[in-house]
Amino acid sequence: MKLSVLDQSTSSAGRPQSAAIRESIELAQHCDRLGYYRYWVSEHHHSDSIVGSAPEVLLAAIGATTQRIRIGSAGVMLPHYSALKVAEQFRVLEAIAPGRVDLGVGRAPGSDRLTAMALNPYANAADDFPQQVIDLQAWVSGVPLQEGHPFRAIKAHPTGPTHPELWILGSSDYGAQLAAHFGLPYAYAYFFSDGRGVEQALDLYRRNYRPSVAHPRPQATICVWALAADTEAEARRLLQTRELWRIGFERGLRNPLVSPEEAAAYPYTDADRATIESLRRKAFVGTGEQVAGKLTELAERLELDELVVVTWTYDAAPRHRSYELLAQAFGLA
Repeated sequence: MKLSVLDQSTSSAGRPQSAAIRESIELAQHCDRLGYYRYWVSEHHHSDSIVGSAPEVLLAAIGATTQRIRIGSAGVMLPHYSALKVAEQFRVLEAIAPGRVDLGVGRAPGSDRLTAMALNPYANAADDFPQQVIDLQAWVSGVPLQEGHPFRAIKAHPTGPTHPELWILGSSDYGAQLAAHFGLPYAYAYFFSDGRGVEQALDLYRRNYRPSVAHPRPQATICVWALAADTEAEARRLLQTRELWRIGFERGLRNPLVSPEEAAAYPYTDADRATIESLRRKAFVGTGEQVAGKLTELAERLELDELVVVTWTYDAAPRHRSYELLAQAFGLA
């Protein structure tokens, strides 16, 4: 099974947010050496938790400093932008890392409504998402737009012998159906909802899939939150960072990550503790072998040959170690 990475450039309390970007580049190099298949970065805005706001810029640095691993976005929030500009950005990335670029796009804002309006004042931008995907697919691949399209004569530069692979990202049935309609690979954000709705989304995608020249068969994956450590106790201790963040998230807060010690000292309410217990029951957390076993079982149940793993820790070293342990457990080369 292929194992890949989703990095969300999380910021930690007491450190400059710029450090999260540098850590993303270092983690990409680390995962390249470990044998992971892809390294995707996310796009979020107006968040003190997740500070990767420009995946196309971050990917340029990652592409220039890695050797083998595929790199990509998970994803570019397309309604904020011109499809042509996104195509040009990713054609530049393709020139930097030929044959290794994925362009994952999503319809969600990756922010609150006010921030979305600041990015694109056109209130109904998301309604144009299907047409944007059509245009983007043509510009990225170099295939002319359909006859009669007002921009048919325009090309996205630089051209070259390879082009980025387009993916549709989502956490609902909408993205699954759109990916199926256009014959594109699909990635489901399993960690958004702890897996609720994943079976239905994948079934819709596979059942309605329309084969395309580039992708004659459906190609799906899911992004899963997981954390491995040398002992189960250590993994559970590290998990406390995300547990406190999740409590804040439920209250509309987007705070930086805090240390496990600070999270352990937080005065949780009974309702908070119930939320945390629910999170712990579903979490892919433990030793490398324990987490690998749970992930393999999930992949087999959903009939997947690839998983994308996202991991948060307060310090960078435990996150590096988590990916090392999973690489060992899965026998990555």
